[in-house]
Amino acid sequence: MRIPKSWVPILAKRITENLMQKGMVVLSVPEDKLLAKVEELITEELMLEDRLNDEVRLLLNKHTSDIERGRMDYRKLFDLTKQKLVRERNLVL
Repeated sequence: MRIPKSWVPILAKRITENLMQKGMVVLSVPEDKLLAKVEELITEELMLEDRLNDEVRLLLNKHTSDIERGRMDYRKLFDLTKQKLVRERNLVL
C-alpha cells in the first residue's frame, strides 16, 4: 500500500463529505455505514498493487535458478512482469 492505513478513514470521510456537499450523493443509509463501505473500497484498491507484487514475486521465485543462471536482473524482470500483468488485466495502479 502506498499510503499509510491510518489515512484511509480520513480520505473516506473527506470523499464522502465532498460528494454530499456537491449533491452527488444522497444518503439512504446511516453515514457511518457509508463511511465504512468507502473505507473498505479504498483499502481494496490500495491493496491491489500489493497483491500484484506478491503474485509477481511468486512467479519469479519459480524461475530463480533460470534467472541466476542467465544472470538476469531480478528488479528489471520484476518490473517487466508487473507491467505485463497490468496491461493484460487492464489494471490501474
